[in-house]
Amino acid sequence: MYTVAVIRNFTAQHFLVGGDWGEENDIHSHHYQLEVKLFGTELNQHGYLVDIVEIESELDAIIDYFGDKTLNDLKEFSGLNPSIENFSRIIWKKLTDKITGKNLKSITVKLWENEFAWSAYSEELR
Repeated sequence: MYTVAVIRNFTAQHFLVGGDWGEENDIHSHHYQLEVKLFGTELNQHGYLVDIVEIESELDAIIDYFGDKTLNDLKEFSGLNPSIENFSRIIWKKLTDKITGKNLKSITVKLWENEFAWSAYSEELR
């Protein structure tokens, strides 16, 4: 199985809702590290699983959308706690709506909110 990965960094704000998590209930920022891994068994005619430039472009668009925003204010988080678990799934959905490599078998989005804590979301494609 082939794997292609790209990492990006960005900052966004949020506050947790639905429970008593102390300071996490107050608005605060995280410097997120977004790691995306794409998996597949066959390369295309150019020897790529997916062109890295395409992946970088889609990740940059996602970061432009979420970066420097308060996640709670965005429609994707309506009715949701903006946890890293929910955030990683939302990014996965946005990415899989755009990346179209016919040889892709799965995509994993791993989102670090600091050097100690991360969440990942992955699904098989098709």
